[in-house]
Amino acid sequence: MGKKENVRKMFDNIAGDYDKLNHIMSLDIDRSWRKKAVKVIADTEKPVQVLDVACGTGDFSIAIARAAASGSKVTGVDLSENMLAAGREKISNAGMEDRISLEQGDCEALRFEDGTFDRVTVAFGVRNFEHLELGLKEMLRVLAPGGKAVILELSLPGNPILRFLFNLYFLHVLPVIGGAISKDKEAYRYLPASVLKFPKPQAFLRMMTECGFSEVGTKAFTSGICRMYVGKKHQPEYTGGQLQ
Repeated sequence: MGKKENVRKMFDNIAGDYDKLNHIMSLDIDRSWRKKAVKVIADTEKPVQVLDVACGTGDFSIAIARAAASGSKVTGVDLSENMLAAGREKISNAGMEDRISLEQGDCEALRFEDGTFDRVTVAFGVRNFEHLELGLKEMLRVLAPGGKAVILELSLPGNPILRFLFNLYFLHVLPVIGGAISKDKEAYRYLPASVLKFPKPQAFLRMMTECGFSEVGTKAFTSGICRMYVGKKHQPEYTGGQLQ
């Protein structure tokens, strides 16, 4: 099986314990990372159409919908139907079905028309793309001119001591805890390994630029354990009868 199918099956298997483990193993710091990213996403008083790619169990979708202007809509897409089922239950409990809809879909072959969304987001899922450049190009395609993509992803800290501790925890402690609770040791070996294989910040910014994003930038959170990447879709400028 390809990476995509393996990732789908893995998240289907761990969906029931995913939220609990996610917050335990990040010491709940992931909530603050999402909050900071949401401020960049919901930075306008106008209603926005948001696509939350690799939305999982919907935590990021819910946070965005709560912060965005009245009339905004969030559409979440994920490969794993079990993760989506958990997300739909949370959305229903929060009474937010009118603002958020979740659907199964391939982030590398989105069903939406060009320029559909004002914001495209992904939190801790872009490293699971089978073809990273293709996924980025799809995100850009469905983004409206002048729109913005906001990506959260785990990263290796720059400080050597922190990097050593990060590797010790993620490569040795996390698989034991995650495997014991979820009964899926392989999943919690894959997840930290995928962080180590993900492009370094400057390489990922170059990739975003090569895929067509403009004004790309990154910001480190918690000493670089998490990074936010932002890129925009170029908006043609009116120059007296011609569009540039």
